[in-house]
Amino acid sequence: MEPQELGFTPQRPVGWLAPLLLLSTGLRALLATLFGAYLDKRELQNALDGGWFDHSQTEDGELWLDYVADLGDGFDATYSVAYLLAQAGLEVDGVSLPRGRLLLMGGDQVYPLASGDGYESRMKGPYRAALPEPPLSGPQPTLFALPGNHDWYDGLTAFIRLFARRKDGHIGGWRTEQRRSYFAVKLPANWWLFAIDEQFGAYIDDPQLQYFEQAARHVGPQDRIILMTPSPKWVKSVDNPEEYDAIDYFIRKILDPRGATTRVLVSGDLHHYARYSDTERELITCGGGGAYLVGTQQLPDELIVPQPDTLTRNRSVSRPYAFRKSYPDAEKSRRLGWGVFGRVPTRNPGFVTMLGIIHVLTMLAMAGAAADNSGLVARVFYIPLTVMLVLIIAGSVAFAQPPKADEAKHARHWIAGLLHAAAHIGLAAGGTWLWLSLPFHDWTWPGPLVVAAVGYGPVIGFVATQVTALYLLIASYADVNVNELFAGQGIEDHKSFLRMHIARDGSLTIHPIAVDKISRKWKPDPDGPADSPWLQPRDPLTPRHIEPPIQVR
Repeated sequence: MEPQELGFTPQRPVGWLAPLLLLSTGLRALLATLFGAYLDKRELQNALDGGWFDHSQTEDGELWLDYVADLGDGFDATYSVAYLLAQAGLEVDGVSLPRGRLLLMGGDQVYPLASGDGYESRMKGPYRAALPEPPLSGPQPTLFALPGNHDWYDGLTAFIRLFARRKDGHIGGWRTEQRRSYFAVKLPANWWLFAIDEQFGAYIDDPQLQYFEQAARHVGPQDRIILMTPSPKWVKSVDNPEEYDAIDYFIRKILDPRGATTRVLVSGDLHHYARYSDTERELITCGGGGAYLVGTQQLPDELIVPQPDTLTRNRSVSRPYAFRKSYPDAEKSRRLGWGVFGRVPTRNPGFVTMLGIIHVLTMLAMAGAAADNSGLVARVFYIPLTVMLVLIIAGSVAFAQPPKADEAKHARHWIAGLLHAAAHIGLAAGGTWLWLSLPFHDWTWPGPLVVAAVGYGPVIGFVATQVTALYLLIASYADVNVNELFAGQGIEDHKSFLRMHIARDGSLTIHPIAVDKISRKWKPDPDGPADSPWLQPRDPLTPRHIEPPIQVR
């Protein structure tokens, strides 16, 4: 089907190492961090409807819920997951799992930057194509969405317009009910769902706390809570103990005083599946809705939550949570990491071009400095060479993303960045030696520049990309640039989502679903029923359990 028929243009996966994207995303993140507190739309949402939502009454006393996060990337991966979520039921390892009455989106509904067009082409369009109309039989499912950091890059403007519409709110066959970026939902059998919006890990604002205080008045000691968060701070607090403080505060101040028990914490943001648990609580990360895969090899075998090193005096009692399962597992993740040498140059041609330009300029500066160390030549080339060396060092260190000086693992990021810079400078020196051993450098100007740009540039760009790929692979073993190792590869397979079931007896069963291989070929189905997907997969989509269903009582 053509874009005119679909109503949107299917998008290719984001090339995360594209130079302009790196620059624009970095600037957006910086501006959001610097000025987000001044443009915090959560404060303004106090003027919007503030009621909680009741989905506790069903005909059979049961409820199915779906959870998906990190979904608005390339069409094939996003639509593969949307297609499965839209089906009336799935057969997973011989078990029939009906479609969720509620679809919960856990954050980052669009990449790389939030905008109306971005949501339309990368999220709303694919989900509308998967379920164009409400189901012809059975109730209409409802969609709730929690914003992630990418949803916040425009100050939450497009998110509110899409998910918090006052009239006729729907995305395809899913209706939308929420009026704010956070929500509380009463579920059957004494279960509640609370979804908090932290806005880049900041404090929980007063209007939001007041909203949840009002909702929590209806919560009693017999109730159990599913808590949705934008990011798995229980994992991130290993490096920064204060990361979990806002979640801990919410549980201590809003939920615990009601006598309710918080049984499940669920989040996306990290693009894989991982579960930690103790006898009373499940900590689940499930960010496999469509974005590039992130490996799991760096996950610890045990988490202490909250971290004892947090400065918060009144924190909850620290408890150990054992690692249970990840998808993909650590061994598979390490094997996937080795694909960096082939995938980075093919998925990010602009990155190859950028490195080629940098190395051509550095080589010409080095060659000019080596040819004559005095007079005009020195004045012309010494300054550019210095500039290029500073650019390489600064860029390599920034790429390693060193945390603040008072945070853990600060030194290793600086060391990794400097070693990465040294590798590129060494490569530039070797390229200069090779250049000077060839006759091109003696040609009449601009002959050397033309040969360097046309012949030397593409070759050195590819070699420099391989140097960066090797750096990413080695640095990942020191837990540095793990995200970039996988973002640069843009692996679309190995997707995941959750299908949850609340039974009449009050038990919650969580089915973690894996999609090992997405579909990349689609065929239109113009004669199907009104609620059937517009596009059917030519490649089979075979969901399976990541681990046995998780029982929570």
